[in-house]
Amino acid sequence: MQYRTKNESETAEVGRKTAAELNGGDILCLYGDLGAGKTTLVKGLARGLGLRRRITSPTFALMNIYDVRTAKDAAVRKLVHIDTYRLENERELVEIGIEDYLGAPNTICVIEWPEKIKGLLKNKKTLNVRIEHTKTGRTIVVNRNLKTENR
Repeated sequence: MQYRTKNESETAEVGRKTAAELNGGDILCLYGDLGAGKTTLVKGLARGLGLRRRITSPTFALMNIYDVRTAKDAAVRKLVHIDTYRLENERELVEIGIEDYLGAPNTICVIEWPEKIKGLLKNKKTLNVRIEHTKTGRTIVVNRNLKTENR
């Protein structure tokens, strides 16, 4: 699926629409340059899951965990937002418990800069999202894959 957006609001709306297609256990891998709109997309995704909290990039924390409480019987209970931009090595994420969340049946994980943790994503089912700047806004391409993109 491909989208073209002209501003942050439209980029967030793509995230909201994407949320409707997700299930617990899904892992979204967000690819794009600095400032491409990855965190904006995550903000929209969070809104689509019913979160009303302020969503911030976990650039320094590495991982933010949000409780999702949209409905009593909702299959998704957690949104885990991971940003590996400043990551030194995969071990840092293992030490803070990433393996408890990747592919967990009641959790959606969203990873910015997933190319830095290829080893942890090996053989995981992912949804790859590529965001690119264009002259008039952004192009967002969403592809569901059985394993992560090789770059």
